Amino acid sequence: MAQIINIKKIGEGITNSAKSIKGCYALLHYSFKHISMLYTAPIRTVLYKQMYFTGIEALSKMTIIGTLIGLVIITQVTNLVGSNAELTGKILAWTVVRELGPLLAAIIIIARSGTAIASELGSMKVNKEMENLRVMGIDPMDYLLIPRIFGITLSVFVITFYFQITAVAGGLAITSILKDIPFLQHIKGIFTALSFFEIAVSLLKSLVFGVLISTVSCYQGFNVKSSITEIPQAATRAVMQSLFFVFIFDGIITLISYV
Repeated sequence: MAQIINIKKIGEGITNSAKSIKGCYALLHYSFKHISMLYTAPIRTVLYKQMYFTGIEALSKMTIIGTLIGLVIITQVTNLVGSNAELTGKILAWTVVRELGPLLAAIIIIARSGTAIASELGSMKVNKEMENLRVMGIDPMDYLLIPRIFGITLSVFVITFYFQITAVAGGLAITSILKDIPFLQHIKGIFTALSFFEIAVSLLKSLVFGVLISTVSCYQGFNVKSSITEIPQAATRAVMQSLFFVFIFDGIITLISYV
C-alpha cells in the first residue's frame, strides 16, 4: 500500500518554515537595530520611493475596491434588516474596521508590492548588483532592506486607514443615492458603534501586517541564489508566506483583543 503521509516531505516543510521564520527575524532585527540609517539621504530617498510605490500609487485601486466592498456589505445588510441605521452602522464597523479593512488592504499590498519586492531583490542578486553595491562601499542591507521594511510598514498603516474610510463613506454614499438611504443617519450609527479600542486594534493589525509583508518579501528576494528561474519562485513564496503569517497574526490579535 502506498504511503499516504509523506513523513519526509512534512519534515522538510517544517524545517524550511523554521528556517524562513529565523531568517525573517534576523532581517527584522537588523532593520530596527540600524533604523538610524534612514537619516542618510540616499537611503531616505529609497524610503520615499518605496512609500510612493506601495502607498500613493495604490490609492486608486484601494478607492475602487473599498467603495465596492462597502457597497456590497451595506446592500446585503439593508436587504436583510431594512433601513436600520444603528444596526447597519454596527455591522459595517464590525466587518470593515475590525476585520476586512486591515485584511483586504494587506492582501492587496501582498499581491501588488510583495511580489514586486521579492522579484526586484532576486533580480538584483542574480545580476550581481548587490555585489556591485558592496564594491562601492554600500551595504545592501542598509540600502535595500531598511527603507523597504519601514516604507511598506508605514504605507500599509496609512492605506488601511484610507481603505476603511473609503469602504464606509463611499459605500454609504453610493447606497444612499441608489436606495434613498439617509447618509448622515447611517454615519451617526457607525460612529456610535465604533470605539477607540476597535480603531486602535485595527491600526495595530495594519502595522503588524506591514512588518510581516515587508520582512517576508525581502527575505525571499535576498534568498534567491544565482538562477533567474528562482525569481518567480521567490515571488510565489513571498505571497504564500505573507498570506499565511497575515492570517495567523490576524487570528492571534483578534483572539487577544476580543475574546
